[in-house]
Order: sequence, then C-alpha cells, then structure tokens
Amino acid sequence: MTRRSCAIYAVGIICASLLFVGIGLVVSQVFRTLMHNRLKKEIVLVEGSRVFESWKTPPPPVYMEYFFFTVTNVDAFLEGAKPEVKQVGPYTYREYRYKDNVSMVDSKRMVSAYNIKSFVFLREKSVGDPAVDKITTVNIPVWAVMNKVTGSFWKSSMASMMMTSTKSGFFTTRTVDELLWGYEDPLLARIATSSPEVEKVFGLMYKKNGTNNGEFIYHTGVQNYMDYGRVETWQGQSQLTFWASNQSNSINGSDGSAFHPLLNKNERIYIFTPDLCRSIHMEFEKDVEVKGIPAYRFTPPRSVFASKEENPANEGFCVTPKECLGTGLLKVSPCRNGAPVVASFPHFYLGDAKYVAAIKGMSPQRQHHQTFLDLNPTTGVIVRANKRAQINILLSRIPGFPKTRTLNETIFPVMFLNESVVIDDASAARVHKLLLIVTVVSNFPLIIVGLGAILLAVLIFLLVRARKQKTSTEEDTSYSPVSDKEKEDPQNGTYIGLTRKDDP
Repeated sequence: MTRRSCAIYAVGIICASLLFVGIGLVVSQVFRTLMHNRLKKEIVLVEGSRVFESWKTPPPPVYMEYFFFTVTNVDAFLEGAKPEVKQVGPYTYREYRYKDNVSMVDSKRMVSAYNIKSFVFLREKSVGDPAVDKITTVNIPVWAVMNKVTGSFWKSSMASMMMTSTKSGFFTTRTVDELLWGYEDPLLARIATSSPEVEKVFGLMYKKNGTNNGEFIYHTGVQNYMDYGRVETWQGQSQLTFWASNQSNSINGSDGSAFHPLLNKNERIYIFTPDLCRSIHMEFEKDVEVKGIPAYRFTPPRSVFASKEENPANEGFCVTPKECLGTGLLKVSPCRNGAPVVASFPHFYLGDAKYVAAIKGMSPQRQHHQTFLDLNPTTGVIVRANKRAQINILLSRIPGFPKTRTLNETIFPVMFLNESVVIDDASAARVHKLLLIVTVVSNFPLIIVGLGAILLAVLIFLLVRARKQKTSTEEDTSYSPVSDKEKEDPQNGTYIGLTRKDDP
C-alpha cells in the first residue's frame, strides 16, 4: 500500500467518524442540554451568581414620565356638558431603584427584600417646571370623602358643611409638584382634627419617594428555574384580600424585575403589581431586536381588563355586583381606602369605545399607550420595557350631596405614567458575550459536522485525483507499431517491431 493510499484511507476514516459523531450529537442535542442546564444553575438569586448583583441594583437607567389631563371646561361640565381635557407632559424623573435588607430564606430556596425607589427630576426631558406649572383636575380628596360617608345621612351632612366651610369644590387647581408629591388638603386637615388617623396630606405619589411598598419574598430558582424571581409572599401574605375570588386574590409571577431563562413564545408571563393590587398576565406578540440582542415582546391582552361578560374570570375584580365596570377598567378602591380610583391603560387603550367617546381629548394609540416587555428568551433579561398606566376617578351622583345631581357617571382621567427602561451598553455587551458562548457551545456538534463535510470534500478530491493518475499511468505504459507496414524477416518471416510511444 502506497503512502497516498494510506492518506486517503486515513481521511476517509476521520471523515466518517466526525460525521457520525457530529450528527449523533446534533440529534441528541447533548451540548445544547448541557448549556441550558448551566444557564439554569447560573441564573439564580443567590449570592455570587451571575445575576444577583444586577438584580439587587439594576444598572440600566429607568425613567418615569408623568402626563396630566387639565380640564378646560369645568363650569360647563358641572352643568352637564361633555368634559374636555388637554394632555400636559411629560414631567420626567430618573428613577433609582435597589433592593434593601436582602437576606436568604429557607436554605437559599427563597430570598427576602424591600424594593426602594427614589425619583430625581430631569428638566431637560420635561415640558416645564413642576413647581410652577398648574393643572386643573378632579379634587380627589373631596370625592374620596364623599364616597366614604355615603349611606350615612349624618356623616354626609357633616362632610357637606366641611366642604362649604373649606371652599373645597369638585375640581382643584394645583401645581404638578403638589399633585405628585403631596399638599395639605383643607378638607382632610379639617377632618383630621376630629379623626387623627386621617392623613392631612394628599398626593398621587405621596410617601413613594425613597420608600418601599412592603417586604417581598422571592423564589431564587435553585430548585426549579421556572420559579426564578417568582413572588411567594408580599407583606407577609401569599394571597390578597381585596377581591371577591381566590383566583383574583392570587399572587402570580414576578414583580416585573426578573424573569426565568429559556422563555417560550407560547407561555404566559405573570406579573404581580402592588400599584394595581393584583396580578396581570402578558402574552407573546412578536420578535424584536434591541442593540443587536434578540428578544420576545410580551404585552397584556385585552382580556386582562375585560368585563366579566367578555372574560368571566374577571368577575372577582368587581367590588360589588353593581360596581362592575366595562372592558378596559379596574376599580382599585378596595386598596385605596375606598377612594373611587379606577385604573386603565392610557387614553383607555384596549377599553370600550364609550369611555373614549365620553371625554373630549382622548386618543388611544398603540405606539404611545401600549405596555410591553422585550425579553431575551435565552437569559430572561429585560432589554426594553414600557409600563404604562392611567389613574382615573369615578364621578357619579352621590346621595347626600345635592350638587352631584347634575353629573352623569363619568370615568374621569387624571394622569398617566410611563415607566421605561432600555438596557445600557455595558449590560448589552455582557449579554452579547453570554449569548455568544451559548451559541458556540450549543452548536459545537454542527462545527464537528462541518469539519466532517470539509474532510469529505477533501476525500472526494483525493479519490478523483488518484483515479486520474491511475488512468494516465495506464495510457503511458501502452505500445504501438513502429510503422504502419509490417516488416518481413527473410529468415523468420513477418514480425512486428515494438517500441514505446515515447521512444523517438
């Protein structure tokens, strides 16, 4: 056996081995499984893990934008006309958030923490000065007091007299700062003299700057990666008590800051939101890309805030059978001390058309009013998000208060917020690096198959070349006559003279 033949045999054996092993690994997905198992062990809320520090102190900047609706026809509305509002904003704040008093629970199966948020105003990203700009809007303390005392003639009469003496009307004009961070309301101050438990100061974000909303206990994901970041209890409770059914009172999913790795397009993402006093779900909408990172976009469907007729599962969110609102609204008065507060998406996006038509100035648009989460499916990392919600007040006729007789029941918009985040460049670089490692390791069998294919091409080339050389050798060793005529030998007769073709 020649050296060339040995080389061909060796290439053939190596080629066959690589193809056999590579295809076997591709079919069995061994490397992919190993990489996924590694991710499940790395992405856990345990000290020293890859994600623990970024979970405690998220690096990407978070911005909170506030948009207010100022009423332009108060007097006409009080006389029965359709209300008209004008959107003013944004007033933008940089939101700093971190988790405080973090401690492991139950042998690292769970971790407890307090979510601290603080806000710093950003003039360059805002339309004006919140300390100067004034908004005419619903006088929420007045409507809260009226709803609180309804049903009691004596309390209603006392409240009505206090409203008159303090000159508290159904609407008020305040600065953005006062509406957000608090002001001493004259009606509440008057009530507080006889009821010390009543808070004199009112603000939509009062006591929410530099504070927390209670202790959370999260699953670390050590036992099951699907539980990563899932809320086990909030304020010591595993079930809420605000609503009328166990399903409505369930605490499901994460708090919106962490999601398990290896996401699937077909699964529902659950988020527990203390501001809404409930859990909501989100579903896959489309594939997107943020700073070169592939992501799945999840959004809350219409069914989240659908009426009980459209989605019977939402019947538990009715405060009473008579207070069951239509699609697109959620009355959160049970967790707002009885105040007639109604939550929705901005401009009643995904809500019944009648709520949009009832207020002049409403214009729901998906691009500006949709809530969404863009999550990298491999790591579960949030690469972009916009959380949008609107605060409304239910205005209606209230027994004991004659001035409300001219009012039609109206869901009146006060303000909506947009909490947004986009992954920063440093975090994006780390995600890119991790995804590259995952891709290379997961596709290592394909690399082996590729090498086998290359060697197969080399083998074919060597075989073709060897065949050509063999054919050429056979042609070189053939013989031909010296001349076209046969030569005659006088002694031995006729003979044929042979010579090599290359003999001159």
